[in-house]
Amino acid sequence: MDATDAMLIDRLHGGLPLTERPFAEVGIDVGLSEDEVLQRLQRLLDVGLLTRFGPLFQIERAGGQFMLAALAVPDSEFDRIAAIVNALPAVAHNYRRTHQLNMWFVLAGETPSKVAQACEAIETATGLKVYAFPKEREFFVELRLSAQAALSAHERARSLQRGAHDVTH
Repeated sequence: MDATDAMLIDRLHGGLPLTERPFAEVGIDVGLSEDEVLQRLQRLLDVGLLTRFGPLFQIERAGGQFMLAALAVPDSEFDRIAAIVNALPAVAHNYRRTHQLNMWFVLAGETPSKVAQACEAIETATGLKVYAFPKEREFFVELRLSAQAALSAHERARSLQRGAHDVTH
């Protein structure tokens, strides 16, 4: 990620213009063409710096459900189990944690019963109990870390690492 990527992420964090050509408008704001905006976003997704790009919905208003869930996966089986979990279309994303429940994932379904079916499918395929944490109440907390600030902190850390490397070698 470079400074232009950070500026683009910061610009998009608050919202996308609801216009016929939103990426062209964003490009004007950050000094890029529409194509450059789209290419940078695709590259950030491809390399994993962005894991998703899209709107957030309150799916429950449409009759669906998002649910946080977890598994306690033996370390030796983690990659195999992750592949099984990730193969299900209902799994929005998953991540590893250093906890007894070390695999956490979000399930999304058109109905709560489809989310329950996904939990059952995971239990059947993995032989592990799914710990389900359905949303009881929704809160909105906007906590923003500027991508430019994060980039600066990363560059400072790399500079310190290079300095430490120079001293030790």
